[in-house]
Amino acid sequence: MSTLAHTMMTAARTVDSGLAGSGELDRYPYTEAPAGERAASRAWGGSDSELGRASRRGSASRGRGLHGQLVQQLGQMIVSGDLGADRPLVPEEIGQRFEVSRTVVRESLRVLEAKGLVSARPNVGTRVRPVSDWNLLDPDIIEWRAFGPQRDDQRRELAELRWTIEPLAARLAAGHGRDDIQQRLGDMVEIMGHAMGQGDAITFSRADAEFHALLIQAAGNRMLEHLSGIVSAALHVSGGPVTGCDRPGETSFAHHARIADALAAGDAGAAETAMRQLLVVHPDVERVVPAPREH
Repeated sequence: MSTLAHTMMTAARTVDSGLAGSGELDRYPYTEAPAGERAASRAWGGSDSELGRASRRGSASRGRGLHGQLVQQLGQMIVSGDLGADRPLVPEEIGQRFEVSRTVVRESLRVLEAKGLVSARPNVGTRVRPVSDWNLLDPDIIEWRAFGPQRDDQRRELAELRWTIEPLAARLAAGHGRDDIQQRLGDMVEIMGHAMGQGDAITFSRADAEFHALLIQAAGNRMLEHLSGIVSAALHVSGGPVTGCDRPGETSFAHHARIADALAAGDAGAAETAMRQLLVVHPDVERVVPAPREH
């Protein structure tokens, strides 16, 4: 086993116990709260701090500070529809509701404005913007949509984008011959193989995500690199390996190995074909793969 493989697997085994396991990633508060509680959130009511509850769930396990947690919570509420354009977002009310300072509120609203979720105008205040204005390629918004009421549409759209992006990236990567990236791709396949043998879904999933990020980097197209966050988010919201299963699978591993071999051989056609075969393994992709043409 390579040094990189050993280090990555050791880190995964010693990960803090607060990290969610496969299939349990990012269980956001609004997806679990009953309707009555969500209604209370819309009115900024209640004595318990919503931000406090969020910090005891998924957000805290990802190391977010108060600012990050508030962005997370407000973003989830906007995407879920709990906060709409029918009333302004008053900083003083938000600060009181979530028990944070005015500075934290102001910085959080600026982040949400940069994502296209809200807009601040003189004499109007800060209000939620329509979905058509949102930056739907932002990784945070992808996650919030994928675990909210729009989950089915979001996962379908992600699958469609992956079907477009990754086979092309595999074809382009085969023609660049980057030895350093080829070595790292091989390391990721090695890690996945050892993780599969041990039933270590966390390590398998991390190596899987790194493999796809490296592949897009190897394509040598800077515009494609800007879309790599879509792939990372898609893998993240699947709750496990690219196969969408609860544990590493031999089929997924075999397709990754074939992609790496095709890239090493400089076979663009084989690399593209192997990537399409890998993506078809994902249940979300099966619904968007183009049907065979009738002759």
